[in-house]
Amino acid sequence: MVWTRRDFLALCAAGPFAALAPHASRAAGYPSRPIRIIVPYAAGGPNDIIARMIAGEAFRREGASFVIENIPGGAGNAGTAAAARAAGDGYTLVVVTSSFFINPSLNSKIQYDPISSFAPISVVTAAPHVLVIHPSFPARDMTEFVAAVRAQPGKYSYASAGTGQSSHLAGELFRQSAGLDLAHVPFNGAAPAMTSTVGGHTPIAFISLPGAAPFIQDGRLRALATTGSARSAICPDVPTMVEAGFADQVSVFMQGILAPAGTPREIVDRWQRELARIMARPDIRQRLAALGLEPVVNSPEAFGAHIKAEVARWSRVIRAAHIGASE
Repeated sequence: MVWTRRDFLALCAAGPFAALAPHASRAAGYPSRPIRIIVPYAAGGPNDIIARMIAGEAFRREGASFVIENIPGGAGNAGTAAAARAAGDGYTLVVVTSSFFINPSLNSKIQYDPISSFAPISVVTAAPHVLVIHPSFPARDMTEFVAAVRAQPGKYSYASAGTGQSSHLAGELFRQSAGLDLAHVPFNGAAPAMTSTVGGHTPIAFISLPGAAPFIQDGRLRALATTGSARSAICPDVPTMVEAGFADQVSVFMQGILAPAGTPREIVDRWQRELARIMARPDIRQRLAALGLEPVVNSPEAFGAHIKAEVARWSRVIRAAHIGASE
């Protein structure tokens, strides 16, 4: 699923002024008590920042209050499962990332269903992945990169932020599509992966663009292509995979907001409009840009379709590569 600037602006224009749904009387008193936003990761990270940004702006006119609950563990599974068990009354939300699409195919004991356990509200941010290489790697573009790897099968390896992370699967999708003999070296996060690649220990990396941008901009790494549907404002000189001649490589790291299944549609719609209003604000967009993220708002239906498509897509990649959570 690709969201265009036109789609985003149309949703934002409708956002704060849109009429309430026909049955909005069911939510006339909403919110009447604190709203819990579950962050399935530790405090201080980008997901925590997004949750607090939303909590600081949402329903300010009604004086709504929020509680941010960090429930780390299991690559987001623990907090997401806690959200799935909550009542669908509009008083629990959860911030999810691309791991939400991936984890069900890595862990058969997961305690939620990514499709039936939640009411999608909207994606809120996105950032592409990027293929970066150490400056000593003998390639200036994607064509030369593929030729170099094919010329010496098994010689090269690529770093990622960890097994089963979206950056790993973006790399695996490309490796499978291009038919490359390229080993995966997982790290515990983007920072150590970048340290290894800058040092030349793993001369290649697939990583989310925010984690790589400082190293690209100061010349310590060379970016060959991003996986976005369009060039990123962070690195506008870097072509997309599609521009470089590699179709079907569009993938992004995203953050989205879900509610538990059964949440009234009028509350879901009200939150979608509120998120569109927040993400359209210039100061919010500026704060997101500082994190390397772009605001992306879509409809509950579009987000739901995206979830279904991404779960199926990454399941195929994981099965083909025999990836396990303990790789």
